[in-house]
Amino acid sequence: MSAKYDTIGVNYAELRKPDRRIARIIEGALGSAQTVLNVGAGTGSYEPTDRSLIAVEPSREMIQKRGPAAAEAIQASAEDLPFDDKSFDASMAILTIHHWPDQEAGLREMRRVTRGPIVLLTFDPSHRPWLTDYLPELAALDEAQMPKMHDYERWLGPVRITPVLVPHDCSDGFLYAYWRRPAAYLDPYIRSGSSSFWAIGNVEAGLQNLRQDIDNGEWERRYMELLSLDEYDAGFRLVVAD
Repeated sequence: MSAKYDTIGVNYAELRKPDRRIARIIEGALGSAQTVLNVGAGTGSYEPTDRSLIAVEPSREMIQKRGPAAAEAIQASAEDLPFDDKSFDASMAILTIHHWPDQEAGLREMRRVTRGPIVLLTFDPSHRPWLTDYLPELAALDEAQMPKMHDYERWLGPVRITPVLVPHDCSDGFLYAYWRRPAAYLDPYIRSGSSSFWAIGNVEAGLQNLRQDIDNGEWERRYMELLSLDEYDAGFRLVVAD
């Protein structure tokens, strides 16, 4: 089974360390569930350790990077989950749905195998973090690969959608995590932790503009209000279907 992260997951475990504040939000949404399925589980970020959990991940590279204490992982895709109906108290999918070839089919499969809540961390593609001012290709990519917020209710039935604010010192290096640390985006190593940079290709022109604006103080003038914030709505959303 081939998967995108077989190629781009090389630095993932080092750069994508779960942030404890975001973890608490996810664990709270799982409620009292004792058996949990993690779909598109990657290296195991945000998997609760106080419950029985099985992970599903299509990428062999990502499975191999799971730590020795991580939950059992099965190589499979969201669209064809190898479990009986209503096998789990809850299921979760964290910053992964944009990689699924058939998002509707994947969510319907999660609903099939889950008795209780489905917990998703995703991104609202109508949101425009400041990085898209320098790299408008990111906005186009978000529009192309991210489900719209109304899609979740169409596919899952009633859902609750709430913003997940990103701490200024977020330890998880997802795309918009460095909203108060603009120089981080100039580092190729940092960028290697985000699939979006792999997807849009050559970003040198936009990053050169960002570098100039950081050096001459223009970035700080344009986005001064961000510097006083401890957390920021970068467009990430918790979607819960009970």
